[in-house]
Amino acid sequence: MPRRTGWRVCSVPGCPEFSQGGRCPDHRSEAEQRRGSARQRGYGKAHEQRFRPGVLAANPTCVCTEQGHGHGSPCGQRSVHADHWPLSRRQLVEQGKDPDDPANGRGLCGPCHSKETANSPEQAGGWNRR
Repeated sequence: MPRRTGWRVCSVPGCPEFSQGGRCPDHRSEAEQRRGSARQRGYGKAHEQRFRPGVLAANPTCVCTEQGHGHGSPCGQRSVHADHWPLSRRQLVEQGKDPDDPANGRGLCGPCHSKETANSPEQAGGWNRR
């Protein structure tokens, strides 16, 4: 079989299918179905109309404190994600707090939000652990 440049075997153990990184299309689709829609995960109308706009208005630029941006200073990119912080949405719900209150969030750029989600121990159901 000719070698395909940039193609690798699916990351799901035992799957012989090729992908351009990570899971093959079938396994990627299965993972998305298990994950559920945003609505099924609790991100409803209040999230869209109250939490997200409130957080992004308060933090129009990314407020990350990841190292690598110069001594823990924010990266300064435009915020595009309203991230629940310091508690996750799941933790806020468990404690009976309003997860859609903008005071429970911070604005992050795309790369910082992805990094935070991937490395967060509170988000055991995150995409990187499936």
